[in-house]
Amino acid sequence: MLGGLEVVHVPDIRDSTKFIEKLRTKHGLKTQYACDCGAGIGRVTKHFLLLHFETVDMVEQNSQFLEAASSTYLREEKQNGRVGQMFSLGLQDFDPVKGRYDVIWCQWVLSHLTDSDLVKFLHNSAQSLKHNGMVCVKENVASRGYVVDSEDSSVTRSAEVYESLFKKAGLKIIEVQTQTGFPDGLFKVKMWALQSIEFN
Repeated sequence: MLGGLEVVHVPDIRDSTKFIEKLRTKHGLKTQYACDCGAGIGRVTKHFLLLHFETVDMVEQNSQFLEAASSTYLREEKQNGRVGQMFSLGLQDFDPVKGRYDVIWCQWVLSHLTDSDLVKFLHNSAQSLKHNGMVCVKENVASRGYVVDSEDSSVTRSAEVYESLFKKAGLKIIEVQTQTGFPDGLFKVKMWALQSIEFN
């Protein structure tokens, strides 16, 4: 699910692990229940989230990816309950149960949402968090403004654009980290941990 860029897998998992460990030790993040948004067949679920969380739900628009996850890639984890619910729908339609998750993890998927759908999704995600839960975003970032991919109509946003949308969704930044170890020529990748402004 890396579009031929398997070379990024190891540093991706390494830096995501450092990020979640920082949230756990510095901010008291709990690690019972996570949700992988834009999960694909479950690479991030299998190699990252399940190493840190007891149960992981998956949200993926392509039902064939979820079928592959359930029947082969994550078959054992699904059977033993480590992988929980699988939601086959777009993030713009995802309205999770309130107070369910410790972490909503969104990686390389938000570029497919419009600004308004992204704000709605983030707001709904924040409502689904447990006490001290966090929305974590890991995305490519442009140097400025927006960069539109004419092939798949995805939009790479700058860090400034993302952070303005987080604010519109009622979220504040708890931690931010830049991905390291990726090959030259790729977009910079940033990770944000977010909580509702209403949470103190």
